[in-house]
Amino acid sequence: MIRVTVERNENKHISSFTMKGHADSGPHGHDLVCAAASALSFGTINAIAELCELELPVEMGSEGGFLRCQVPGDLGVDTHEKVQLLLEGLFVSFSMLVEQYGEYIQVNRR
Repeated sequence: MIRVTVERNENKHISSFTMKGHADSGPHGHDLVCAAASALSFGTINAIAELCELELPVEMGSEGGFLRCQVPGDLGVDTHEKVQLLLEGLFVSFSMLVEQYGEYIQVNRR
C-alpha cells in the first residue's frame, strides 16, 4: 500500500509530504495506482519548479517506494501562496485516487 502523509504547520499550511510504499495493484511496470501516484507527485514538484521558479528539497529512495518533499519556511508571500495552491491541488487529486483505489493508497494528515 502507498501511504501519503501530509504535514501542516501551525497555520495549517502544508510543510511537507511523504509518500511510502508500493500499491501492488498490478504487476511491476503495469501498476496503474503506483503510476498515477508517481505522476501526480512528480508532476506537482515539476510544476512548482517551473511556475514558482523553486526547486523544493526532495528525498527519494534508490529503489523507489519513497518520496519526501519539504516546503521551505522562508518563501516570499506570492511564492508561498502558489506553492500551497499547487500542493492542495495534489491532495485533491490524491483524494480522488483514494476514493477509487482505497485498498492500494491511503492519505494521512498531521
